[in-house]
Amino acid sequence: MLAGMQIDSAQLDTFAAVIDEGSFDAAARRLRITPSAVSQRIKALESRLGQVLIQRGKPARSTAAGEALLRLARQVSLLEVEAIAAVKGQMEGLRLPVAVNADSLNGWFLPALLDVPRELVTAFDLRQEDQDHSAELLRDGTVLAAVTADPRPVQGCRVRPLGRMRYLSVATPEYAERWLAGRPLAEALADAPMLVFNTKDMLQHRLLRKVTRRRLDPPVHTIPAPGPFVRAIGLGLGWGMIEEEVVEPDLAAGRLVEVAPGNYVDVPLYWQYWKLDSPVLNALTDAVLRAAAAGLRS
Repeated sequence: MLAGMQIDSAQLDTFAAVIDEGSFDAAARRLRITPSAVSQRIKALESRLGQVLIQRGKPARSTAAGEALLRLARQVSLLEVEAIAAVKGQMEGLRLPVAVNADSLNGWFLPALLDVPRELVTAFDLRQEDQDHSAELLRDGTVLAAVTADPRPVQGCRVRPLGRMRYLSVATPEYAERWLAGRPLAEALADAPMLVFNTKDMLQHRLLRKVTRRRLDPPVHTIPAPGPFVRAIGLGLGWGMIEEEVVEPDLAAGRLVEVAPGNYVDVPLYWQYWKLDSPVLNALTDAVLRAAAAGLRS
Protein backbone atom coordinates (compact mmCIF):
# COMPACT_ATOMS: atom_id res chain seq x y z
CA MET A 1 0.00 0.00 0.00
CA LEU A 2 1.39 3.42 -0.92
CA ALA A 3 2.75 5.65 1.82
CA GLY A 4 0.22 8.17 2.98
CA MET A 5 -2.67 6.33 1.35
CA GLN A 6 -5.74 5.99 3.55
CA ILE A 7 -8.76 3.75 3.07
CA ASP A 8 -12.22 5.16 3.54
CA SER A 9 -13.87 3.30 6.44
CA ALA A 10 -17.28 3.17 4.73
CA GLN A 11 -15.71 1.61 1.64
CA LEU A 12 -13.86 -0.91 3.80
CA ASP A 13 -17.07 -1.87 5.65
CA THR A 14 -18.90 -2.21 2.34
CA PHE A 15 -16.19 -4.45 0.90
CA ALA A 16 -16.40 -6.78 3.91
CA ALA A 17 -20.22 -6.81 3.74
CA VAL A 18 -20.18 -7.89 0.08
CA ILE A 19 -17.84 -10.80 0.89
CA ASP A 20 -19.84 -11.80 3.97
CA GLU A 21 -23.23 -11.65 2.28
CA GLY A 22 -22.13 -12.98 -1.10
CA SER A 23 -23.67 -10.25 -3.27
CA PHE A 24 -23.98 -6.49 -3.71
CA ASP A 25 -27.74 -6.61 -3.13
CA ALA A 26 -27.44 -8.54 0.14
CA ALA A 27 -24.68 -6.19 1.33
CA ALA A 28 -26.96 -3.25 0.57
CA ARG A 29 -29.71 -4.72 2.72
CA ARG A 30 -27.31 -5.32 5.59
CA LEU A 31 -25.87 -1.79 5.38
CA ARG A 32 -29.28 -0.22 4.68
CA ILE A 33 -28.10 1.57 1.57
CA THR A 34 -28.92 1.09 -2.12
CA PRO A 35 -27.16 -1.51 -4.32
CA SER A 36 -25.99 1.43 -6.45
CA ALA A 37 -24.27 2.96 -3.42
CA VAL A 38 -22.56 -0.38 -2.70
CA SER A 39 -21.34 -0.59 -6.29
CA GLN A 40 -20.05 2.99 -6.22
CA ARG A 41 -18.11 2.40 -3.00
CA ILE A 42 -16.50 -0.78 -4.31
CA LYS A 43 -15.57 0.85 -7.62
CA ALA A 44 -14.06 3.82 -5.80
CA LEU A 45 -12.06 1.51 -3.52
CA GLU A 46 -10.79 -0.59 -6.42
CA SER A 47 -9.91 2.55 -8.37
CA ARG A 48 -8.02 4.00 -5.41
CA LEU A 49 -6.00 0.80 -4.86
CA GLY A 50 -5.61 0.00 -8.56
CA GLN A 51 -6.73 -3.60 -8.01
CA VAL A 52 -9.82 -5.71 -8.62
CA LEU A 53 -10.85 -6.73 -5.11
CA ILE A 54 -14.05 -8.74 -5.71
CA GLN A 55 -14.78 -11.58 -8.10
CA ARG A 56 -18.26 -10.76 -9.35
CA GLY A 57 -20.16 -14.02 -9.18
CA LYS A 58 -22.62 -16.03 -7.13
CA PRO A 59 -21.41 -15.76 -4.48
CA ALA A 60 -19.13 -12.75 -4.74
CA ARG A 61 -15.64 -13.63 -3.50
CA SER A 62 -12.48 -11.78 -2.58
CA THR A 63 -9.66 -11.81 -5.12
CA ALA A 64 -6.12 -12.58 -3.99
CA ALA A 65 -5.50 -8.84 -3.93
CA GLY A 66 -8.54 -8.36 -1.70
CA GLU A 67 -7.52 -10.88 0.97
CA ALA A 68 -5.18 -8.47 2.78
CA LEU A 69 -7.92 -5.85 2.72
CA LEU A 70 -10.45 -8.30 4.14
CA ARG A 71 -8.10 -9.13 7.02
CA LEU A 72 -7.76 -5.42 7.69
CA ALA A 73 -11.54 -4.98 7.62
CA ARG A 74 -12.01 -7.77 10.20
CA GLN A 75 -9.38 -6.33 12.50
CA VAL A 76 -10.65 -2.77 12.24
CA SER A 77 -14.24 -3.88 12.86
CA LEU A 78 -13.32 -5.87 15.97
CA LEU A 79 -11.13 -3.17 17.49
CA GLU A 80 -13.66 -0.46 16.65
CA VAL A 81 -16.51 -2.32 18.35
CA GLU A 82 -14.35 -3.01 21.40
CA ALA A 83 -13.28 0.63 21.62
CA ILE A 84 -16.90 1.82 21.48
CA ALA A 85 -17.84 -0.78 24.10
CA ALA A 86 -15.09 0.51 26.39
CA VAL A 87 -16.66 3.98 26.20
CA LYS A 88 -20.33 2.96 26.38
CA GLY A 89 -19.92 -0.07 28.62
CA GLN A 90 -21.87 -2.29 26.23
CA MET A 91 -20.83 -4.47 23.29
CA GLU A 92 -22.97 -3.82 20.19
CA GLY A 93 -22.90 -4.99 16.61
CA LEU A 94 -20.05 -7.53 16.79
CA ARG A 95 -20.29 -10.64 14.60
CA LEU A 96 -17.32 -12.83 15.48
CA PRO A 97 -16.47 -15.16 12.54
CA VAL A 98 -14.86 -18.47 13.56
CA ALA A 99 -14.07 -21.59 11.51
CA VAL A 100 -14.70 -24.99 13.13
CA ASN A 101 -14.68 -28.53 11.75
CA ALA A 102 -17.98 -30.42 11.76
CA ASP A 103 -17.00 -33.02 14.37
CA SER A 104 -15.85 -30.36 16.83
CA LEU A 105 -19.10 -28.47 16.27
CA ASN A 106 -20.98 -31.70 16.93
CA GLY A 107 -19.00 -32.36 20.11
CA TRP A 108 -16.68 -30.44 22.39
CA PHE A 109 -16.66 -26.94 20.85
CA LEU A 110 -20.12 -25.44 21.45
CA PRO A 111 -19.85 -25.33 25.28
CA ALA A 112 -16.95 -22.91 24.81
CA LEU A 113 -19.35 -20.32 23.38
CA LEU A 114 -21.46 -20.44 26.54
CA ASP A 115 -18.31 -19.91 28.59
CA VAL A 116 -17.50 -16.53 26.99
CA PRO A 117 -18.79 -13.64 29.15
CA ARG A 118 -22.08 -12.44 27.67
CA GLU A 119 -21.11 -8.80 27.87
CA LEU A 120 -18.25 -9.39 25.40
CA VAL A 121 -20.03 -10.98 22.45
CA THR A 122 -23.04 -9.91 20.42
CA ALA A 123 -23.12 -12.87 18.00
CA PHE A 124 -20.94 -15.72 16.81
CA ASP A 125 -20.68 -16.42 13.07
CA LEU A 126 -19.51 -20.04 12.82
CA ARG A 127 -18.20 -21.31 9.50
CA GLN A 128 -18.04 -25.09 9.14
CA GLU A 129 -14.82 -26.22 7.47
CA ASP A 130 -12.69 -29.35 7.50
CA GLN A 131 -9.86 -29.12 10.05
CA ASP A 132 -7.28 -29.65 7.30
CA HIS A 133 -8.55 -26.62 5.39
CA SER A 134 -9.83 -24.15 8.02
CA ALA A 135 -6.48 -22.33 8.16
CA GLU A 136 -7.20 -21.13 4.63
CA LEU A 137 -10.11 -19.06 6.00
CA LEU A 138 -7.66 -17.31 8.32
CA ARG A 139 -5.31 -16.57 5.44
CA ASP A 140 -7.97 -14.99 3.28
CA GLY A 141 -9.50 -12.96 6.12
CA THR A 142 -12.83 -14.77 6.27
CA VAL A 143 -12.48 -15.59 9.98
CA LEU A 144 -10.69 -14.22 13.05
CA ALA A 145 -9.98 -17.62 14.61
CA ALA A 146 -10.16 -21.28 13.62
CA VAL A 147 -9.93 -24.84 14.88
CA THR A 148 -7.36 -26.36 12.53
CA ALA A 149 -5.14 -29.42 12.10
CA ASP A 150 -2.26 -27.20 10.94
CA PRO A 151 0.31 -26.40 13.67
CA ARG A 152 2.09 -23.89 11.43
CA PRO A 153 0.93 -20.38 12.30
CA VAL A 154 -0.79 -18.42 9.56
CA GLN A 155 1.00 -15.11 9.12
CA GLY A 156 -0.21 -12.72 11.80
CA CYS A 157 -1.73 -15.48 13.95
CA ARG A 158 -0.98 -17.24 17.23
CA VAL A 159 -1.31 -21.03 17.64
CA ARG A 160 -2.34 -22.98 20.74
CA PRO A 161 -2.51 -26.82 20.85
CA LEU A 162 -5.96 -28.15 21.81
CA GLY A 163 -5.62 -31.93 21.99
CA ARG A 164 -6.49 -34.91 19.80
CA MET A 165 -9.73 -36.24 18.37
CA ARG A 166 -9.63 -40.04 18.07
CA TYR A 167 -11.61 -41.69 15.28
CA LEU A 168 -12.59 -45.37 15.12
CA SER A 169 -13.55 -47.35 12.02
CA VAL A 170 -17.04 -48.79 12.55
CA ALA A 171 -19.88 -50.59 10.81
CA THR A 172 -22.93 -52.63 11.76
CA PRO A 173 -22.41 -56.31 12.63
CA GLU A 174 -24.52 -57.25 9.59
CA TYR A 175 -22.34 -55.12 7.29
CA ALA A 176 -19.16 -56.64 8.74
CA GLU A 177 -20.51 -60.16 8.23
CA ARG A 178 -21.49 -59.41 4.63
CA TRP A 179 -18.42 -57.49 3.46
CA LEU A 180 -15.51 -58.29 5.77
CA ALA A 181 -15.89 -61.84 7.07
CA GLY A 182 -14.09 -64.85 5.65
CA ARG A 183 -11.13 -63.18 3.92
CA PRO A 184 -8.10 -61.04 4.78
CA LEU A 185 -9.08 -57.53 5.92
CA ALA A 186 -6.90 -55.78 3.32
CA GLU A 187 -8.59 -57.72 0.54
CA ALA A 188 -12.08 -57.13 1.94
CA LEU A 189 -11.57 -53.37 2.38
CA ALA A 190 -10.74 -53.02 -1.31
CA ASP A 191 -14.37 -53.90 -2.14
CA ALA A 192 -16.33 -52.84 0.94
CA PRO A 193 -18.43 -49.65 0.47
CA MET A 194 -17.02 -46.74 2.46
CA LEU A 195 -18.54 -43.44 3.65
CA VAL A 196 -16.83 -40.05 3.54
CA PHE A 197 -18.09 -36.69 4.77
CA ASN A 198 -16.97 -34.77 1.67
CA THR A 199 -14.14 -34.70 -0.85
CA LYS A 200 -11.84 -33.13 1.77
CA ASP A 201 -12.44 -35.95 4.27
CA MET A 202 -9.40 -38.23 4.15
CA LEU A 203 -9.84 -40.01 7.51
CA GLN A 204 -11.08 -43.26 5.97
CA HIS A 205 -8.23 -43.27 3.45
CA ARG A 206 -5.72 -42.72 6.26
CA LEU A 207 -7.13 -45.75 8.08
CA LEU A 208 -6.95 -47.83 4.89
CA ARG A 209 -3.27 -46.97 4.40
CA LYS A 210 -2.52 -47.65 8.08
CA VAL A 211 -4.15 -51.08 8.02
CA THR A 212 -3.28 -52.31 4.53
CA ARG A 213 -0.11 -50.35 3.66
CA ARG A 214 -1.71 -49.91 0.24
CA ARG A 215 -3.68 -47.27 -1.63
CA LEU A 216 -7.14 -48.75 -2.12
CA ASP A 217 -10.03 -47.39 -4.16
CA PRO A 218 -13.24 -48.92 -2.73
CA PRO A 219 -16.78 -47.72 -3.58
CA VAL A 220 -17.43 -44.42 -1.77
CA HIS A 221 -20.66 -42.77 -0.60
CA THR A 222 -20.42 -39.04 0.20
CA ILE A 223 -22.72 -37.80 3.00
CA PRO A 224 -21.85 -34.19 3.97
CA ALA A 225 -23.64 -33.85 7.33
CA PRO A 226 -22.62 -35.33 10.71
CA GLY A 227 -26.04 -36.66 11.75
CA PRO A 228 -26.91 -38.40 8.46
CA PHE A 229 -23.32 -39.67 8.18
CA VAL A 230 -23.60 -41.50 11.51
CA ARG A 231 -27.11 -42.72 10.68
CA ALA A 232 -25.96 -44.10 7.31
CA ILE A 233 -23.34 -46.20 9.07
CA GLY A 234 -26.00 -47.41 11.52
CA LEU A 235 -28.22 -48.41 8.60
CA GLY A 236 -25.42 -50.46 7.03
CA LEU A 237 -24.78 -48.30 3.96
CA GLY A 238 -21.03 -48.49 4.52
CA TRP A 239 -18.23 -48.25 7.06
CA GLY A 240 -16.74 -44.98 8.21
CA MET A 241 -14.71 -43.14 10.82
CA ILE A 242 -16.62 -41.68 13.80
CA GLU A 243 -15.12 -39.85 16.76
CA GLU A 244 -14.56 -42.14 19.73
CA GLU A 245 -16.78 -40.23 22.16
CA VAL A 246 -19.78 -40.45 19.83
CA VAL A 247 -19.47 -44.11 18.91
CA GLU A 248 -18.57 -45.69 22.27
CA PRO A 249 -22.21 -46.28 23.41
CA ASP A 250 -23.06 -48.08 20.16
CA LEU A 251 -19.93 -50.24 20.38
CA ALA A 252 -20.70 -51.15 23.99
CA ALA A 253 -24.28 -52.10 23.07
CA GLY A 254 -23.19 -54.15 20.07
CA ARG A 255 -25.04 -51.98 17.57
CA LEU A 256 -21.72 -51.27 15.85
CA VAL A 257 -18.40 -53.12 15.63
CA GLU A 258 -14.90 -51.96 14.80
CA VAL A 259 -13.84 -52.61 11.23
CA ALA A 260 -10.13 -52.70 12.14
CA PRO A 261 -9.96 -53.44 15.89
CA GLY A 262 -7.00 -51.83 17.63
CA ASN A 263 -6.47 -49.33 14.83
CA TYR A 264 -7.56 -45.71 14.96
CA VAL A 265 -6.72 -42.28 13.58
CA ASP A 266 -5.79 -39.45 15.94
CA VAL A 267 -6.20 -35.90 14.61
CA PRO A 268 -4.29 -33.23 16.56
CA LEU A 269 -6.21 -29.96 16.68
CA TYR A 270 -4.94 -26.41 17.14
CA TRP A 271 -6.53 -23.04 17.83
CA GLN A 272 -5.26 -20.28 15.56
CA TYR A 273 -6.31 -16.68 16.11
CA TRP A 274 -5.11 -13.27 15.02
CA LYS A 275 -2.49 -11.39 17.02
CA LEU A 276 -4.74 -8.61 18.26
CA ASP A 277 -4.93 -6.99 21.67
CA SER A 278 -8.59 -7.97 21.87
CA PRO A 279 -10.54 -8.81 25.04
CA VAL A 280 -13.06 -10.72 22.93
CA LEU A 281 -10.48 -12.95 21.22
CA ASN A 282 -8.65 -13.48 24.50
CA ALA A 283 -11.85 -14.51 26.29
CA LEU A 284 -12.88 -16.83 23.44
CA THR A 285 -9.41 -18.40 23.38
CA ASP A 286 -9.54 -19.09 27.12
CA ALA A 287 -13.00 -20.64 26.77
CA VAL A 288 -11.94 -22.81 23.82
CA LEU A 289 -8.88 -24.08 25.69
CA ARG A 290 -11.04 -25.04 28.69
CA ALA A 291 -13.56 -26.85 26.48
CA ALA A 292 -10.80 -28.68 24.63
CA ALA A 293 -9.20 -29.80 27.91
CA ALA A 294 -12.54 -31.31 28.93
CA GLY A 295 -13.49 -32.84 25.58
CA LEU A 296 -10.30 -33.90 23.77
CA ARG A 297 -7.48 -36.35 24.42
CA SER A 298 -4.27 -34.73 25.64
